[in-house]
Amino acid sequence: MSAIASTEQIRSHFPALARRHNGLPVAHFDGPGGTQVPGSVAAAVTDYLLHHNANTHWAYPTSQETDAALLAARGALADWVGAVPEEIVFGANMTTLTFHLGRALGRQWRRGDVIVVTELDHHANSDTWRRLARECELEVRVIRMRPEDGRLDDADIAAKLTAGVKLLAVGAASNALGTVNDVAALVARAHAVGALVFVDGVHYAAHQLPDVRAWDCDFFACSAYKFYGPHVGVLWGRRALLEQLDAPRLAPATATAPDRLETGTLNHEGIVGAAAAVDFLASLSGDGGPRRTRLARVCAALHERGDELITRLWHGLAAIRGAKLYGPAPGSARTATLSFTLADRSPEQIAVALAERAVFVSNGDFYATTVARVYGREQEGFVRAGCAAYTTEEEVERLLQGVRELTA
Repeated sequence: MSAIASTEQIRSHFPALARRHNGLPVAHFDGPGGTQVPGSVAAAVTDYLLHHNANTHWAYPTSQETDAALLAARGALADWVGAVPEEIVFGANMTTLTFHLGRALGRQWRRGDVIVVTELDHHANSDTWRRLARECELEVRVIRMRPEDGRLDDADIAAKLTAGVKLLAVGAASNALGTVNDVAALVARAHAVGALVFVDGVHYAAHQLPDVRAWDCDFFACSAYKFYGPHVGVLWGRRALLEQLDAPRLAPATATAPDRLETGTLNHEGIVGAAAAVDFLASLSGDGGPRRTRLARVCAALHERGDELITRLWHGLAAIRGAKLYGPAPGSARTATLSFTLADRSPEQIAVALAERAVFVSNGDFYATTVARVYGREQEGFVRAGCAAYTTEEEVERLLQGVRELTA
């Protein structure tokens, strides 16, 4: 594998990493809730707002520049997911886009049709479909998660994916446990019974390069703020499906895909920033070539680095008295994210104590409420730590040392 930028070179692009708290440099392990942003992304947002800001489809230069910027952004995000620009839809966030897509799909379904979700999913995925089910009187089936390893129960997958299922909604990766699902295999099983497949890629896209063509899924959604961009949601769908959807829209709005799923005036500066985040990642490649090729090279190398860091963190925590880890162990398909608890401290107490040491971690259920319930953690949740492109071995050791001091 060709070399990509070193961790120190990557860190130089992130102004936030210069922040100090209580006299110490901040170690950001909060990436699963939103990564820090490189200077080039902020610069792209600022440049658009200061020099090109306009509404779309008019005859003057800044409007034409906005049209060009949005088209270029569709191209960048298409390269990111492995699609074509005409299949990229932008919106406020993944949740809003999923609600919007669900209502469009629901108009095609009948009372008693079946939607399948999973216990492993973020509720931005599962609850959007449950709400649709209530509105349209659909049946919802839930695939069980195995608590021993944080993976979906294969026998239950077979039991739930049967004739009559209209949609499987599944996460590519768990934002709470780091579990990576075999999306291609799940898609094949769903398609075999005539179901469409919606993939929540919000957590996955922060760690591995999505590939909607290889997966053969029908819809995919992610959020740019999880991969070094601003708060913008991205939805991909097969163009033929997008063109068929009876999506709620205003009468004068464009009826062709992807515009027909976009409501009102979009967050132009955020979309420009999302494209800049993709280009930032591609720029870390040591070699040239098409953007998708460079992205694949960079994401593979960053995943390898992240795997080394999370393995170090997992084994370090496992050696601490009273620590309990959740989800798949290192060496299996997972992201560089883990959740843990301590026997004598609440997750909030741990997060507060680590923050005093300038180590920023998340605590709670992270909207993966069903995961927390399966583990009996619905009241307090977990402590979650995630490694990003800018995480160092020294920061991992600081986190471990902070936890050790809490148990001393």
